[in-house]
Amino acid sequence: MIRKTIAICVAAFVCAAMLPIRLHAQAKEPLRLVQTISMPNVTGRMDHLDVDVKGQRLFVSDLGGNSLQVIDLRAGKWLHSIPGVQVPQGVWFVPSLNRLFLASGDDGMLRIFNGTTLHLIKAIQLEKGPNRVIYDPARERIYVGYGGKDAGLSYGLVGMINAKTGALIGTIKVAAHPAEILMNRNGTQLYVFVYVNNEIQVVNVKQRKVIATWPVSSTGPGDGAIDYATHRLFVGTKGPPQLLVLDSRTGKQVAALPIGGGMDGVFFDARHKRIYVSCGRGLGTGYVYAFQQLGADSYKFIGKVPTRAGSGTSFWSPQLNRFYVAAPASDTEKGAILVFEPEP
Repeated sequence: MIRKTIAICVAAFVCAAMLPIRLHAQAKEPLRLVQTISMPNVTGRMDHLDVDVKGQRLFVSDLGGNSLQVIDLRAGKWLHSIPGVQVPQGVWFVPSLNRLFLASGDDGMLRIFNGTTLHLIKAIQLEKGPNRVIYDPARERIYVGYGGKDAGLSYGLVGMINAKTGALIGTIKVAAHPAEILMNRNGTQLYVFVYVNNEIQVVNVKQRKVIATWPVSSTGPGDGAIDYATHRLFVGTKGPPQLLVLDSRTGKQVAALPIGGGMDGVFFDARHKRIYVSCGRGLGTGYVYAFQQLGADSYKFIGKVPTRAGSGTSFWSPQLNRFYVAAPASDTEKGAILVFEPEP
């Protein structure tokens, strides 16, 4: 009887000791892969993405193939291709105008397409290097970054385009080629990431000039996102690879979180209070680093989700509750879009 009692106690102790291990093993990843959409015609690097929520289409800049690829998200397959675009990069779909805007670096163009037929409406010639595109719905204005060394200039430019007419209505001079452009909630200020200078320049849109320059503590600020509710600016950097958190009103750094190399996408999920950072561009492995926002100045690393080798660019759609990662082709796998869903 004594032996039996001891055996029961030992078994209970072992089970209790193993419980945390089992719970840890069963812990959910912050993102769950729900779909892989093959892109067999895409063999090179993919850059920026955007989504047509109502039409369930994903637009993908096929940088390596000099084309824009369109994916049918309902069917989960390739739908259409727009060729003849020299190094396509920034892409933005405006549903209220039913127009698609596409920036291409090597030919210095911002193209405007009909959102339904995808026929070209207008091509706006800029300096070389058009990359980032962002839309201000209050003013129906497109901002596009270009210039710098790509155009043989010692400075960068942010072009202001009337989204309805396609007219270039002005430019804003910044220190160098803009690597990222973000906008505050009311559209009065732009945050221009100057990669080569390791700084962020704040632009007053009405005055059309830089009103502040914020140095960052890590080199190569290239991608970012904003949480409007807490006035926090999330900045992905390259050296060392970090996610920096800044006060978007003052530029003061409040947190620095390590990430992986090859960062090429930073997005804020306001619903789940998370930041997703896609890493892996040019590397043999790819991951999405996820952080939980506990407060305006408090963040917790909650996991890194494997993607594929070389996967850098990504896109978060709050309306569809999906995170898309562009996975380039390799010797063993075709190009694809990896579709993730946040786990609660």
